Amino acid sequence: MPIAVDIDVMLAKRKMSVGELADRVGITPANLAVLKNGRAKAVRFATLAALCEALECQPGDLLRWEADGGETADNRENAEDAAGA
Repeated sequence: MPIAVDIDVMLAKRKMSVGELADRVGITPANLAVLKNGRAKAVRFATLAALCEALECQPGDLLRWEADGGETADNRENAEDAAGA
């Protein structure tokens, strides 16, 4: 999927467990695991806002876009610059 979820990175930075985050956000640990593992098809803005508040971060700290094959927009842009595109 082109959208990668980095909740685990922020959990590690904040030294917080999945259960603690789920309690703070008001969702079940199972639903948070689905989101954290990239299996969710969607996320409500209210949930995203609650995650950002609990983790004291921005949405971009939790979500990033990847091109098919794992290539990020920054990597593609750097490759285009190097190729003179």
